[in-house]
Amino acid sequence: MSPAHAADSRYAWTRLAIALTSMTIGSSPMYIVSVVLPAVQAEFGVARADASLPYTLLMLGFGAGGIAMGRLADRYGVMLPVLIGATGLSAGFIAAGLSDSLVGFSLAHGLLLGLLGSSATFAPLIADTSLWFVRRRGVAVAVCASGNYLAGAVWPPIVQHFVDTAGWRSTYIGLGIFCAVTLPLLASSMRQKPPAALAAAPPTRRMSPPGRPKGEYRSAQPEGALMGTTALPSTRPFGLGLNQAQALLCMAGVACCVAMSMPQVHIVAYCGDLGYGAARGAEMLSLMLACGIVSRLVSGAICDRIGGLRTLLLGSVLQGLALLLFIPFDSLSSLYLISALFGLFQGGIVPSYAIIVREYFPPAEAGARVGTVLMATLFGMALGGWMSGKVFDLSGSYRAAFINGVGWNLLNLSIVWLLMSAERRRQRDRSVQYLT
Repeated sequence: MSPAHAADSRYAWTRLAIALTSMTIGSSPMYIVSVVLPAVQAEFGVARADASLPYTLLMLGFGAGGIAMGRLADRYGVMLPVLIGATGLSAGFIAAGLSDSLVGFSLAHGLLLGLLGSSATFAPLIADTSLWFVRRRGVAVAVCASGNYLAGAVWPPIVQHFVDTAGWRSTYIGLGIFCAVTLPLLASSMRQKPPAALAAAPPTRRMSPPGRPKGEYRSAQPEGALMGTTALPSTRPFGLGLNQAQALLCMAGVACCVAMSMPQVHIVAYCGDLGYGAARGAEMLSLMLACGIVSRLVSGAICDRIGGLRTLLLGSVLQGLALLLFIPFDSLSSLYLISALFGLFQGGIVPSYAIIVREYFPPAEAGARVGTVLMATLFGMALGGWMSGKVFDLSGSYRAAFINGVGWNLLNLSIVWLLMSAERRRQRDRSVQYLT
């Protein structure tokens, strides 16, 4: 590979800008459906939990598709998944805009917008970005992942405007045409595969003293040293088997994102119930996700200094605090402030999982493993979006839904603490083996 296409090169940063733009477009459905939720509920005459079904199916498809798209990216490069995503998004928006029932509207979100659409512009792009950077991997992954929140900052006010002036159906059809034009052009700029030294080179094993667990390896330049952390890719991450470690990360991802989805999915409807109007809720959602962009960038810099696992713990603690603030305060000014704080506190959580995978798992499996862990986070968003609506239907209030979110956040904290404890024991044992 030429130096022009090496890790941390100018091309890598240009490619990052293309990935950011692609993700901003591809992540639009998960925020647009939140904006149209009140209109869809009114048109189809259904309960709040039923009106949340399109979002739930969207996130399930989003997550499930991420695994397959990640494997495609590992094998063929990221351009093919993005082209598939362009087809799914354009067809999904148009099909949803033409649907005559909640079932059809929901299936368009789950199968086309989620499974074939947004999934191709999330996990594959994050995994691909992680393979193009070493020294600034945390910042680069955070910038790429910010496309998901940039979508949340950009699209809600735009969509709310067109819903008010042209109706949600025409808005959806227009979005489908927009995706069909823009995403293929962006995908064509990402033909080059990641640097071979990061994506496909076999690991160089080191001699292990007697008693040292097998499976740890390092390249000629240890990535952990370059990133300022002590983590090394291993076939025994946290002292566990690969699948065991990944399963715990997936559980943590579900728990944190059940909590995260409560404000993101229901803030528009919540403001409507309080009498502030859907437009105010859309503004809060946009503010929340704009602050999330800042959070992701700052968290990326923090990741480069302290590693993904500690950054995840910090984000989880702060997200729990922000959720608690929603319970006693519901004035208009308070909700704007808390929405901003929530975005600032939780924005770095999801990118931390991608960094953790790259720090502790074999790099050649990045696409599939990042896709799997991010699938779990998206499943958590899907579950939380539906669960919050169901709790509201049962209790008649969002207060119980916020309390439910705090409980799931505590589960996430417990798992992250368990992984940190296991990693400390592994490093302590490794140090003793070096000395003996």
